[in-house]
Amino acid sequence: MSKITIGLIAATLLFVGCNNNANPSSNSGVGATVTEESLGLRKTDLYSEKSETQGDATHYSKSAAGSGYKIKRAFQDAPPMIPHDVEGMLPITINNNQCTGCHVPGVAESLGALPFPKSHMTNFRPKSIAISGANTSSANLKDISIKELSSLSGARFNCTQCHAPQSDSPAPKNTFEAAYVREDGASKSTWSGAKLMEGIDTIK
Repeated sequence: MSKITIGLIAATLLFVGCNNNANPSSNSGVGATVTEESLGLRKTDLYSEKSETQGDATHYSKSAAGSGYKIKRAFQDAPPMIPHDVEGMLPITINNNQCTGCHVPGVAESLGALPFPKSHMTNFRPKSIAISGANTSSANLKDISIKELSSLSGARFNCTQCHAPQSDSPAPKNTFEAAYVREDGASKSTWSGAKLMEGIDTIK
């Protein structure tokens, strides 16, 4: 008997066995039909656009930038959320970033805004050079360096990658209680100054 014949017989037996197990009329209840309405959190027809299928509307803050309203950080050193209206500010591009107009250090303080930290003006992705076929970023760390910049790092231009406006909606509320390591942990980060570069000896 050829290998092809044996393979066809095995496939046939497997197919018949699967069909028998999938029979919803079997007394064991195994393989009973599962409806789409029973899957997921929304118990509705996912192909319709009825009101009961649609999610809750978003209600973002209309507070003006600089109004003083702030959102507590979710946990110590969490990226702060955007408490003000962002109408006309998005999308952010590397050549059009309106956030820097108020949050750049030296300007932010006079406007009552939170200045972006030193970490945002540090290049943590320096170019590494292959020396004798070895990539220096893994073979010889003394040949690479983390560079401090005088302006926002190009890797940090997309502010909304970490910072986002928050919607006030009837969705389930977050009951998580943060345990801050500092008294001002709800509004301040510890990842700055000496802490930022702790254990790093490649700064140049």
